[in-house]
Amino acid sequence: MADGRRPLIGISTYLESGARWGVWELEAALLPAGYPRLVQRAGGIAAMVPPDAPGHAAEAVSRLDGLVVAGGPDVDPARYGARREPRTGPPATERDAWELALIEAALASDTPLLGICRGMQLLNVALGGTLTQHIDGHAITPGVFGRHPVKPVPGTRYAALVPEETSVPTYHHQCVETLGEGLLPSAHAADGTVEAIELPSPDRWVVGVQWHPEMGEDVRVMRALVEAAARGAR
Repeated sequence: MADGRRPLIGISTYLESGARWGVWELEAALLPAGYPRLVQRAGGIAAMVPPDAPGHAAEAVSRLDGLVVAGGPDVDPARYGARREPRTGPPATERDAWELALIEAALASDTPLLGICRGMQLLNVALGGTLTQHIDGHAITPGVFGRHPVKPVPGTRYAALVPEETSVPTYHHQCVETLGEGLLPSAHAADGTVEAIELPSPDRWVVGVQWHPEMGEDVRVMRALVEAAARGAR
């Protein structure tokens, strides 16, 4: 930024309760450490954004220069008009509502937005898209990240950032089925699975990636978010 301040990048988190410390019943806002570390490595200041009433999302986003919607549990199929399949995880109702409201607020305010894994899927759903609830060949061992190559689509924002095929850290069993309104695929796996999406607008920075850049060393996508946030910082 021109004044030397680093942009403030909000990262969605989740709440977990049940732990005790002395006489206190604790509820913690949790987030894998890789997310804030990646934001910091890319030149931003990381801020945790735990679930709140969806009506507060616009106010929360107005305090941020950029937004990351983090990975996590499966999106409730009811959000895209589908029946739950047996291999789909239990609903995270509060988190779905909050993060969808954050995405809508970011889109409405042209706040730079990066969706990671579940965050990419939610971005697609927020714009009217649907998801495939299970894909064979992409299933992962619980708690263990895999890797596979993704190939950029020429002419996209993602391809301008990462022009070569790369091996990425991955942990998912669902994917984009029908693209949401205005979204373009910007990277694919070898089997054709959509691995990145974006809104093709020179005035808006909106990207989703199906993999987990916070588990790797490549900061190019996150650095581009931080730079876009710096250009439009409030």
